[in-house]
Amino acid sequence: MDPAAPAVDMERLQGFVGKVMGDIGGAFALLLSYMGDQTGVFRALRDHGPCTVTQLATAAGVDERYLREWLSAMAAGGYVEYRPADETFAMTPEQAIVLAAEGHPACMQGFFQMVVSQFATHDQAVEVFRSGAGRPWSAHHSCCFCGTDRFFRAGYAASLVDAWLPALDGMVGRLQRGARVADVGCGHGSSTVLMAQAFPASRFVGFDFHGPSIESARGKAAAAGVGGNTEFVVASAKQIGPAGFDLVCMFDSLHDMGDPVGVARRVRDCLAPDGIFMLVEPLAGDRLADNLHVLGQLFYSASTLVCTPTSRAQEVGLALGAQAGEKRLSAVLREAGFTGVRRVAETATNMVLEARP
Repeated sequence: MDPAAPAVDMERLQGFVGKVMGDIGGAFALLLSYMGDQTGVFRALRDHGPCTVTQLATAAGVDERYLREWLSAMAAGGYVEYRPADETFAMTPEQAIVLAAEGHPACMQGFFQMVVSQFATHDQAVEVFRSGAGRPWSAHHSCCFCGTDRFFRAGYAASLVDAWLPALDGMVGRLQRGARVADVGCGHGSSTVLMAQAFPASRFVGFDFHGPSIESARGKAAAAGVGGNTEFVVASAKQIGPAGFDLVCMFDSLHDMGDPVGVARRVRDCLAPDGIFMLVEPLAGDRLADNLHVLGQLFYSASTLVCTPTSRAQEVGLALGAQAGEKRLSAVLREAGFTGVRRVAETATNMVLEARP
């Protein structure tokens, strides 16, 4: 052993090994949870209540032997309950919300789907990390797009209409009377549809550079009955228009842009003289030291795998990152020509900035 090497604290070593083992178990639990979601096992267990492996296999329509192994892993990980007295499995109300309550803000299946998509294309992630090249949004597995929409949709449903839009001075009244709104980087269109449902007198245009996402958005709008006051256009953020929008929104997408300053400048040019730019971004402090917690870990991880490579694949490639913080975001907006920038709302995962020309 090298005498110059630092001494190893065996207690700290074992503690860190324990943490890593827990993380490995969590990685397996995430994949198995995705399987339970896609096969309907979680929903069947929630609806059936305490049941044996045989009963659940019948209810969910899955193989009994694999299910026994799956349930054993889930019980060991604390994702379901095992009751030795009668050899049944069950879910607590809390587990049912996190694992099977579609649309609830605490349901994590969308996030699971996003992460599983990265496992599916890990070879690309390794090569991009090594080379420093960009990775276009379109190069990701389709589960990344679906999972992103699924995870963020619940948060938007909980806050967008009832909290974020009312935080913009006078905007709700304008929307009720009839306004022109652009949703830039709209993805599958969940945010656009939510606003269109709440304000039928207004007109909403969703823009995104990813064609398959726009097709999905059109389908969602039709299913929600808002096809008459929505439009979805395949276009980059710098191609939005025409000018005169009363409100331009961007939900968790500016940091993915290659040229966020140029995009924000285009937004400013497309606003009506009294228009408002509402920017929703992941919640973050201005310093790394402020973000060393589990939420920061999740967002920095997603940024490493998705957001930063997506930015680098575009012109300029600023690579703002998903934890830019209010100070950096405000600087981007001011460089783009916005003079009035203020933070108007926040949730456990997002901050909302209002910018005026």
